Amino acid sequence: MALTREEILARKTAGKTEEYKLSDGSGSVIIRGLTRNEAIRIRETEGGLTDRDNLLVSLGLVEPAMTPEDVAAWGEAEGDFMVITELSEAIGRLSGMTQDAGKSRVPRPGKRS
Repeated sequence: MALTREEILARKTAGKTEEYKLSDGSGSVIIRGLTRNEAIRIRETEGGLTDRDNLLVSLGLVEPAMTPEDVAAWGEAEGDFMVITELSEAIGRLSGMTQDAGKSRVPRPGKRS
């Protein structure tokens, strides 16, 4: 049965959330995947990679909530840049933004001889 307009518009924003343990062992945060419009907003953000990544982390962090400016300050203070980089990658994975996201989960046939 096809979804109605009301059912489509009532769907949960960005779907699944998950607890993510920070790689430096300092604790965990709650993250979620981004919506389509949020992903487009990131792509259209002026500035460089840092500005886009700060926005991605800000949008994907559920708990604690942080602004892009908060994430930028965290990035300035962070001794281990991998903590934020890995967090960004985890949000990207939940959002279907990883390199393999568009690939089928069906195994490809082996090489022909």
